[in-house]
Amino acid sequence: MRVLCVCLGNICRSPMAEGMIAARAREAGVALEVDSAGMGDWHAGDPPDPRAIAAASARGIDISRQRARRVRPEDFMAFDLILAMDRSNLAALERLRPVGATAVLRIADPEGREVPDPYVGGAQDFETVLDMLEVIAESVVGGG
Repeated sequence: MRVLCVCLGNICRSPMAEGMIAARAREAGVALEVDSAGMGDWHAGDPPDPRAIAAASARGIDISRQRARRVRPEDFMAFDLILAMDRSNLAALERLRPVGATAVLRIADPEGREVPDPYVGGAQDFETVLDMLEVIAESVVGGG
């Protein structure tokens, strides 16, 4: 199974989601490929936000080698599941989705909650997001 995590700029939420889901899959012995992308290309080629790297690292997850990229139309065929971090990203993905796309597209949180963007907040906002991503990762790895 291939999973793509999507947020706005691909430097906070989606890289942390990619790292969290990949780590939980490894721990569970589940074969899963995970990637992340953003709706915009403002940060293309950049590493995740230093605060995201630090927060993930504090939980034993290294996201420092990831690089931001924009969602591509071919992602809708290359991935089985595309997880949007919020409703705005979901709506943008639905508009971008090509005819005949095979990926399942949904909001990331299994309860339908939006994952808040911690970019303008402090360290605690990153911790809150990581707490939510733990639940999301468990739902994905467990087959949710």
